[in-house]
This record gives sequence, structure tokens and C-alpha cells, in this order.
Amino acid sequence: MSIRLPSADGGSRLYRPNTAPFPPLTCGPARSRTFYAAAHVVAGRAAPLAAGPAVDWDAALAFRHRLWAQGLGVAEAMDTAQRGMGLDWPTAAELIRRSAAEARAVGGRIVCGAGTDQLSAHGAPHSLAAITAAYEEQLAHIEACGSGAVLMASRALAAVADGPEEYLDVYGGLLRQSARPVVLHWLGPMFDAALAGYWGHHDLDEATDVFLKIIADCPEKVDGIKVSLLDAEREADIRRRLPAGVRCYTGDDYHYPELIAGDGDRASDALLGIFDPIAPIAARAALALDRGDLAGFRELLDPTVPLARHLFAPPTRFYKTGVVLLAWLAGYQERFTMVGGLESARPLPHLATAYELADGLGLFPDPERAEERMRGLLALHGVAS
Repeated sequence: MSIRLPSADGGSRLYRPNTAPFPPLTCGPARSRTFYAAAHVVAGRAAPLAAGPAVDWDAALAFRHRLWAQGLGVAEAMDTAQRGMGLDWPTAAELIRRSAAEARAVGGRIVCGAGTDQLSAHGAPHSLAAITAAYEEQLAHIEACGSGAVLMASRALAAVADGPEEYLDVYGGLLRQSARPVVLHWLGPMFDAALAGYWGHHDLDEATDVFLKIIADCPEKVDGIKVSLLDAEREADIRRRLPAGVRCYTGDDYHYPELIAGDGDRASDALLGIFDPIAPIAARAALALDRGDLAGFRELLDPTVPLARHLFAPPTRFYKTGVVLLAWLAGYQERFTMVGGLESARPLPHLATAYELADGLGLFPDPERAEERMRGLLALHGVAS
């Protein structure tokens, strides 16, 4: 049986759904690489505006348990979970608390995003002292929950910093007071235009030098870096220049197979939004690396790149919509809804292609349910399937 899918050119095409999904996988963490999946947040039923964003806590935590069961770590409350795009800090703090507790219960690996998003985005710019205090509040909460932290890029800091000195001061102070090593996150402007010129320079070579100086000044407090610039050559260059013992967690959702595979000298670990929907394949690829089977690793992971490039296509900041769509189609949540209504951020042909690519990879445990839900979504938009 086939399903008719709408195309971006206004036409349509017939697609025959896959009948051979990947079977469930349960395994421990890989030995050769550390893999974190930046997990999405599952929106609940609408709540009164004063109550803040509604989250389906049971479904959100169940999804994280699936990631841990497959040997992946969870990167919690990152931009995949709509930080700065609907998920406010009080709700993110609760998500961190609950997820960290679940991680402890099952021995799952977890890191959580610390930022400054409790500061108002409106009105006068915030002082460096206020920005630092906001980071400190979130860092303290994450560490009190027993998790490691990812120091996320700050829109507030980018708005007021006059040059690299402010970044050196703010990040240096945070590293000196952190209770455990953190992950530093460089999120490029393709993900968030407000972060252009981060580290005090629009020139990426100069920005890289500042980024590396922050690490060199306090390497014992840096577990690793997450580079999200969609520039494989630059990431490989940064990776070569890191102090011994500091990991490079690729955040490049376009070039991750080659960066994880490495160049024979250095290789990247991973902290990726794309690992949320492709977790069953990523877990198997990690096991192939443990066996020293680099060819098998690439055979598994390379075919996922077209899906990743589609989900993260410009405007890249809306990649979360496709991630949540695929979780719904896979049966991991009951509604295709997002905090802030972002399920409408991508057009229907984009969603149809995401379904086709994911189904072709065998990512839906029940292909018939995925097809039925896709047909229902098309019908909701008045498209015959």
C-alpha cells in the first residue's frame, strides 16, 4: 500500500512505507566514544498562560529512558528542548531536576544546559553582573541535581559584550567556581541569529582563538566542548588544538559521521540533536566503533545524513519541529504539539519528506501506526493521501 505525499513544488508523489524497522536495542554505553542525544521536550495539553508551558512529564521521561536503554547519554534542557523558544527557565529547571533523578535511578549518563534565559529579552540590556548571576543560578541548580553542566551560549551576553574581554571574564569566573568539569557550547548564528559575533569577534578565526584561550586558562574545569557551527574543517582544527583530556563533542548535524570517525589522529565524541530521532541507529553505530569496525560504523550512520540535513535545513532554528514530528510518528508521544505552537513552524511538504526519510531508515517501530498518523496529519491540512 502506498501513501501520497505533498512535494515542495506543489505536486505530490507516491511512497510505499517501509516494512522492516530496526528492532529494539538494549545495550550499555559505548566504550570508544561518548554519545549524548539532545532530547526534545514533550508538550502536554494546553495550560493556563499563568501556569507556564505544559509538559507531558511521563512521556518526556519515558523517552529519556529509551535513550539510556540504548546506551546513549541524555543532554537535557538544550536548544532541542526549546530553550529560548518556548521553554522558560522554571520549567527547564523542573525538567533538569526530574531527568537528573531518573538518570541516577538507572545509572544513565546526563548533562544539562545552563544559560541565562531567565533574564528578560525585552527592555534595557542586562549588566555583566546580572548575566553572570543568571549563569551561576542555573549552574548551581544543575550541580545540586547531581548533573554535569553544558554552559550554553547567552543571547544576553552577546547583546552587551564589547569584545573578548567580557567573555573571558564571565566564562573564566564560571569555570573557577564550577564544582565539576563542564562542557562549553559554541552555538553558531545559523541556529540563533542573536549569537552572531560570539566570543567578541565576527571573524571565526579570531573567535576561535578566544574560545581556546578560555579553555587553556582553566583546562581542568573543561570536560569538553560542543561545537555547533556546521563547519567540519573548523571543528577538526579546533579539535587538534585542544589541551590533552578535553573532549570535542561534535554538534555538527551535517558532518557528524566523518567527525566521529576521526582523521586517524583525533576523533570527536558527540552531543547532537539528530541523535534524538536516529537513536537506534546511533547506538548500533557506537557498538560498531567498539568492535573497531569503522566501515560498519559508516554504513550505519552515513545513510542518516540526508534526514539530518533535511531536518536542520534553513531556517535551522526550526529543526525541532521535525524532531518532534518523528517522535510522534514513532509512537513515543500521543500528540504532535510543541511548546509555543512550533509544530506549525515547518510547511507540510517538509514534514512529509521528514516522514519519508525516517521511514526509509527503519526508524518507526510500528510503520503502520506511523503511516496512519501521517495520513491523519495530511487530512487535517486537507490533503488527500
